[in-house]
Amino acid sequence: MNQKSDDRLNRRGFIRTAGAAAGIVLPALTDVDRLRAAMAEANSATSAVQEFYASLTDRQLLTLCFPVGDPRQQRIHANWNITEPRIGDEFYSDEQRVLINQILRNITNEDGYERFTRQMDDDIGGVEEFSVAIFGDPDNGRFQWEMTGRHLTLRADGAYHDKAAFGGPIVYGHGEADPSANMYYRHTKQVNEVFKALDPAQMQQALIPRAPRETAVRIQGSVGDFTGIRVAAMSSDQQQLVEETIKYLLSPFRAEDVGEAMEAMKAGGGFDSLRMSFYQQGDIDDDRVWDMWRIEGPSFVWHFRGSPHVHAYINIAAPAKP
Repeated sequence: MNQKSDDRLNRRGFIRTAGAAAGIVLPALTDVDRLRAAMAEANSATSAVQEFYASLTDRQLLTLCFPVGDPRQQRIHANWNITEPRIGDEFYSDEQRVLINQILRNITNEDGYERFTRQMDDDIGGVEEFSVAIFGDPDNGRFQWEMTGRHLTLRADGAYHDKAAFGGPIVYGHGEADPSANMYYRHTKQVNEVFKALDPAQMQQALIPRAPRETAVRIQGSVGDFTGIRVAAMSSDQQQLVEETIKYLLSPFRAEDVGEAMEAMKAGGGFDSLRMSFYQQGDIDDDRVWDMWRIEGPSFVWHFRGSPHVHAYINIAAPAKP
């Protein structure tokens, strides 16, 4: 067996332990009855993170835990590991892997959990290749748990940043180059329904030659420099389609984060404050189904790069007061 096999759980082993939340029988774990009781009460990501934090050894605390405001907390990238140990490493116990899985379930809905875990399988071989960190102290409520790896950054926060959905910027993606096989091509199809609903003059406003950097998702506030067509200038039926589209994009996430996203957008002026841009750059197959697009306003950025494969960067937060 090679070194990687020695150091990492195989995929079947991870599913056997992490599947507890789905009702799969757990293997014999230390004090497993206590773990099951705790998970039965874990109705939120906060309680699951607190349980995970309480399980950490001194060595793990030194490796995984950082103060709020550490530069790593707000870094965004489509392919990086926030800490060195991977979830599948012997660094973690089976109990801790179960708790990590519970956190993932609690910050997504059922469909989101299935898609994110499938993406992890497709892109790098599974969740065991991802890394986690904790910023702040879960015992006093001011904290954030973060998981990073290839094409995914997810957060669970304990209201440390009550003005930001998800606790800060997040990332999702999928390495499949064929749009029809990419699990997030559905997002492109849905957003392009808005483009198809525009009249020719509106399409001209909305269509931009080149996209900005995908990581350029800073919250700009009311003085921001925005491109594309204003939602406020659309007809009522077009505006309704935009609203339905944004709710669809948010649908993989837990209701708490969706609610925070809607509140943050409201603080920035609501749906009327948004603009939509579609980019001629990266039009796969030259079919005028725009694979790169952006929805942006004073408190909202959703940048989607569908070519050559999906990278999506999301930042939704109430703008700072001038």
